[in-house]
Amino acid sequence: MPSSTDFLSALKNRRTYYALKSESPIPDAKIQEIINQVVLHVPSSFNSQSTRVVLLLKGEHEKLWDITRDVLKGIVPEEQFPATEQKMGAFKAGYGTVLFYTDKPTVKGMQDKFAIYADRFPVWATESTAMHQLAVWTALELEGFGANLQHYNPLIDEKVSATWGISKDWELASTLVFGTPVGEPGEKAFLPLEERVKVFGA
Repeated sequence: MPSSTDFLSALKNRRTYYALKSESPIPDAKIQEIINQVVLHVPSSFNSQSTRVVLLLKGEHEKLWDITRDVLKGIVPEEQFPATEQKMGAFKAGYGTVLFYTDKPTVKGMQDKFAIYADRFPVWATESTAMHQLAVWTALELEGFGANLQHYNPLIDEKVSATWGISKDWELASTLVFGTPVGEPGEKAFLPLEERVKVFGA
C-alpha cells in the first residue's frame, strides 16, 4: 500500500515549470484517465460534484493560447504587448491545457436545497475546484510533465465557450498548462512553520 510519505513526496515535487515543450511522456489516453479519475474521486461539499474539466491537447491547446493572445492584444498597451506575446508563446509551446470550471446551476441547486448554507456553497465549490487543480497538477508531474497554473478568466471566457461549445453555465476558474519540462523550477521560499501551524494536545 502507498504510504503518506509517497503522497507527501509527490506534493513536495509538484512545482511550477514555465519552460515546456510539446512532447508527452505518456499516451493521450493516460492523460484522459488521470482527468477522469480526479473528477471521480476528488471530494466536493455534500457530494455536489460541481467541478467541470476540459482537456485540450496539441492543436486544440495551441488554439487556446492563440485566442488568449488575440484577446490580450486588444487590452494590453502596444508597447507592453511584445512581452505578453512572448509569454503566450511559452504557454503555447506546451503539450496541453486543462481548463477547470464550476457548474453554476449545480451550486445554485445546492443553495436552494440547503438554504442555511447558501452563502457557503460558492466558497465550497471553489475549494473543490482547487482540489481538482492540485490533484491533476500533481498526477501529471508524477508522469514526467511540468506544468503551470494560469488565470485569464473572465477575459477569454466568451471566446473559449464559443470555440469549443462549452456551456455558459460553466464558470472558468483556471487553466493548467503542461508539457515536457525543458528547464528547472525557480527557488521556493517558505515562511516558518511556527507562523503557519499550531498544535494542541500532542
